[in-house]
Amino acid sequence: MNQPATNSLGNHKVTAAAPSKTKRLANSLPNLPLKTLFAITFGFCGVNMAFSLQSSQMSRIFQTIGANPTNLGLFFILPPLAGLIVQPLVGKYSDRTWNRFGRRMPYLLFSAPVAALVMILLPNAGSFGFGYASMAALVFGAIAILFMDLSSNICMQPFRMIIGDMVNEKQKDKAWSWQQAFSNLGGVLATLLPFILTFFGVANTAKKGVVPLSVRLAFYIGAAILLGISAYTIHTVKEYDPDTYALYHHIDPQATRTPNRSGN
Repeated sequence: MNQPATNSLGNHKVTAAAPSKTKRLANSLPNLPLKTLFAITFGFCGVNMAFSLQSSQMSRIFQTIGANPTNLGLFFILPPLAGLIVQPLVGKYSDRTWNRFGRRMPYLLFSAPVAALVMILLPNAGSFGFGYASMAALVFGAIAILFMDLSSNICMQPFRMIIGDMVNEKQKDKAWSWQQAFSNLGGVLATLLPFILTFFGVANTAKKGVVPLSVRLAFYIGAAILLGISAYTIHTVKEYDPDTYALYHHIDPQATRTPNRSGN
């Protein structure tokens, strides 16, 4: 007769029933507190603020610093190209990452500050004295948009993948729906921020070659929200260690330690 296996997590114990020999369960993950579920899913609000600010303001920023409108497509190809390359790589290597910070959290710990920094630098491409329509300004903007998208994609992957790692089938629909709702919230906030700031008197115009303060402040606010939410998630979410992960997912514990095999 199968006996339940117990494992201590933090200040409480969770119980996972051993899989039946006749019926193998997908996992026996415990129910997560709503606070943890919120921390796992709310991150998409900050991530989608970054993506939405980028998509809604990128053409304005590049036209402001002097880019030819007919060549803007060259800049718009960078974000999807970055996502095409980065997302599979982060998924692959985070499957094999286990350290004191967790499995997915190390990538968020690294990428969130980088994304926030680039979100501050990008709208200032016209404020560093490169000159209107200069090659230096355009190259700086292109590099900034590339790094912003790279770091935002790295930020996004942990929030996606940790649901599969920690959320059971009973709560998974709730987690995905919360994540989508927070993602939409971030997109709406990011799109409205420049208009809201302008409504409250923040300048929406600037001298030639300089991005208006309303757009720059929108990026600063988005950067602060992304960084704050990521810090909250890192602090709140405690990922399972390899043995506990293997127990809940009914896999050989050795599989989580083998470099050339995925932990999923």
